[in-house]
Amino acid sequence: MLTVLRNSWALLLGIMLLMLGNGMQGTLLGIRGGIEGFSTTQMSYVMSAYFLGFLFGSRMTPEMLRRVGHVRVFAALGSMISAVLVLYAAAPDWMAWAAMRVVIGFSFSGVYITAESWLNDASTNETRGQALSLYMIMQMIGIVAAQAMLNMGDPSGYILFVIPSVLVSLAFTPILLSVAQAPAFETTKPLSFVALYRASPLGCVGMFLLGGVFSAQFGMSSVWGTQAGLSVRNISIFVAAIYVGGLVFQYPIGWASDRIGRRMLVLGLSALGGVVMLWATIFDLGFISLLVVAVLMGGISNPLYSLLVAYTNDFLDNSDMAAASAGLIFINGLGAITGPLITGWIMEKIGPNGYFLFMGILFLALALYAGWRMTRRRAAPAAHVGAFAPLSPTASALAVEAVMEAAQDSGDEPAA
Repeated sequence: MLTVLRNSWALLLGIMLLMLGNGMQGTLLGIRGGIEGFSTTQMSYVMSAYFLGFLFGSRMTPEMLRRVGHVRVFAALGSMISAVLVLYAAAPDWMAWAAMRVVIGFSFSGVYITAESWLNDASTNETRGQALSLYMIMQMIGIVAAQAMLNMGDPSGYILFVIPSVLVSLAFTPILLSVAQAPAFETTKPLSFVALYRASPLGCVGMFLLGGVFSAQFGMSSVWGTQAGLSVRNISIFVAAIYVGGLVFQYPIGWASDRIGRRMLVLGLSALGGVVMLWATIFDLGFISLLVVAVLMGGISNPLYSLLVAYTNDFLDNSDMAAASAGLIFINGLGAITGPLITGWIMEKIGPNGYFLFMGILFLALALYAGWRMTRRRAAPAAHVGAFAPLSPTASALAVEAVMEAAQDSGDEPAA
């Protein structure tokens, strides 16, 4: 682990600064939108726009990298992110914000792909798993720290929009001054969505449903907090608690996944998530109870993402992993686009607790589907089951592919 940190510290530091900027702008817009008088429905369009841009970026960035190279793509997209972060405050109009969110989602997707390709190229087969774990940890640290920085200024002013812009600009300095020669970006063998669904119906359906959960968490948490009357301080603590749970729960659930059936674990975690969300929907909870809900929400959804990737991987050949990872990311992105839109609609109908109700429905739907799939197909043979590897929902297809390959390699090793 220390070797990985020594070799990739500049890239990891840059990623953490990027996540500081991204984490601040996501929460800040929800708070500022309430100050500007935007409706919940309008803010749901703004938040959904990010995931639309992110989806386009995941499809278009590989071709951009092949045409003009990693350094130019990285620098160009970084410049757009920094500019948009400042322009939010200069154009407080929800339609302008939605357009800018498409741009910033596209740009962040491209930046993640470029950074992960550098990290993947700098790692060996023996260190790749550790490198990706450190990468996920730095992402989570950046998002959590971003919530604390929201308390450094007035959300109705300008300074909180300037800070993430500066952080993003600074993020590119250590990365661009330290990276080695850009790696080649290879074209992957295509895999149709029908073939991917046949390989793992649970993986495909689960990734779509979790896309809605993640986008509600990332995009609508601050909108919910504003509508519920929480202070900026409490909103920032609530959002931070989601990501703390996502980081802390990855490893014990990963340990359990390598020892019990993955579908049973998916079913159990999804059912628990549904119960927790419905509890938060029905009862008027105090702030401490809401923090418990936030930790469980993130602590269930993030490991579920990694579990579904690992489960899908159990039914794939090595030659299909690259295309499968891209397909799973695309399916997750489709779900993410719909998440804020449906969440906003439900919140308009029943109030702030519609935020929890939407995620509760998705969790319970995943639990029911996982239970049904257990009656339709036997689990993968133990010899074909790879190891669990933690993943962030913001990971690109490149990182997912690397994790799938590393997990399958470790799964092929004989047990001690």
